[in-house]
Amino acid sequence: MNRYHRAVFQDEAAFRFVGGRVSVDFTATHGLRWRDPSVERIPAPADLARWFIEAGLADITVPVSASTLRSARDLREALYRLMRGRVFQEPLDRRAIDVVNRWAAKAPPAVRLTADGLAKRLVEPTAGGLLASVARDGVDLLAGPHANRLRKCSSDTCTLLYLDTSRASSRRWCSMEVCGSRDKMARYRQRAAV
Repeated sequence: MNRYHRAVFQDEAAFRFVGGRVSVDFTATHGLRWRDPSVERIPAPADLARWFIEAGLADITVPVSASTLRSARDLREALYRLMRGRVFQEPLDRRAIDVVNRWAAKAPPAVRLTADGLAKRLVEPTAGGLLASVARDGVDLLAGPHANRLRKCSSDTCTLLYLDTSRASSRRWCSMEVCGSRDKMARYRQRAAV
């Protein structure tokens, strides 16, 4: 594998934090869903533990078992189906609702105020508690006033979702730096070829 292909592969495997909410970002741990094989960004328990830290949910490595990873993927896919259903105004998947509700009903990690009075820290976070927080964020989003601002990236080669918080609600891509630039470059090349 040459250096370019290694860089592209590493870029595909990198976590995406463009969704605007932790639950939306969690759905991005499975990328390029249209492709076979798609990109699994949490292939191992250690990757989910790393995602918790990079997502800002934990500041220490939380132990993750193989069964918790499987359950986390089920939650992720349920959230994706529900959010995608909102985007395309489809009936919500009952099984997905059940999965998300089961996770949202679990106890989230406890927090405590630090001595400076400005920060809070998780008290002994667990993978299950952190996933419960992700599920609750998904419930808050899907049942809240911003559900109608969920979008799917306009790029034909991207399946990421995001929350459009732009003033005019006119955002088209999950990321201007990646998908937006690719789309604009492709259109430029098409015009230049004519």
